[in-house]
Amino acid sequence: MQVRTRRAFFCSLTLLAMSASPAFAVTTGGVAAGGTSASGAPAPKAAAPAKPLHTAPITARTPNIAYSGPVYEKSVTGQIVPYTPPTPAGVAGGVTGGSPVGTVADTKPELLVPGSTARYVGGLAAAPMSAPAAVQQIIWAGDQIIGLPYIYGGGHGSFESPGYDCSGTVSFALHGASLLAAPEDSSEFMVWGSHGVGRWVTLFSNAGHAYMTVAGLRLDTSAADDPSNQQGPRWRPLRPANSGFTVRHPPGL
Repeated sequence: MQVRTRRAFFCSLTLLAMSASPAFAVTTGGVAAGGTSASGAPAPKAAAPAKPLHTAPITARTPNIAYSGPVYEKSVTGQIVPYTPPTPAGVAGGVTGGSPVGTVADTKPELLVPGSTARYVGGLAAAPMSAPAAVQQIIWAGDQIIGLPYIYGGGHGSFESPGYDCSGTVSFALHGASLLAAPEDSSEFMVWGSHGVGRWVTLFSNAGHAYMTVAGLRLDTSAADDPSNQQGPRWRPLRPANSGFTVRHPPGL
């Protein structure tokens, strides 16, 4: 009689343990060993956190754009080599003065710097190595006209001009990356491309003026918020604000 009682007692304990296991798995969200759920289906994997999109700044609190880090140059054969600035025959004036007026375009080097921000190097912009090729081409194209004079209507009859106005400057740089087939004026840029701030490139335009920011530098003919106070196509500090302008960007950039 004692033997039967003990067997009944142990059988009761076994049944209780078996019935408690599924309930425990449900209440704790547990999954059986081997990576499967209670229904036998593979356990869902945790989603990887989304990588934040890079967005170049379009405003800055300070006009300081000095840079003292490493600079490289893309050679004519496509090699990336350390950049050695040429000894200037004369001194170009201004804090953000750029090359002397009239400097031959094909003498401008294609400069590169590490990271994702364009840097100001002796009047030119050095393109960030991590930027898309189109962004680098915009910067290098803009470099080719730095230092030329402001000419009203310059760069509109043709991309080639002895000087450029505001929208002619923007047009020339975009054309360098094959993003523009014909020059646009500032009003046309108000409806060009895609709406809003771009990841790398942002255009600001209204009926009377246009400029652009590229990877953290501003390409503009106006000296607004630039200590150099020089006119004409130049790379300049970002402005503290860009109010009063329509904001557009090249699709995908």
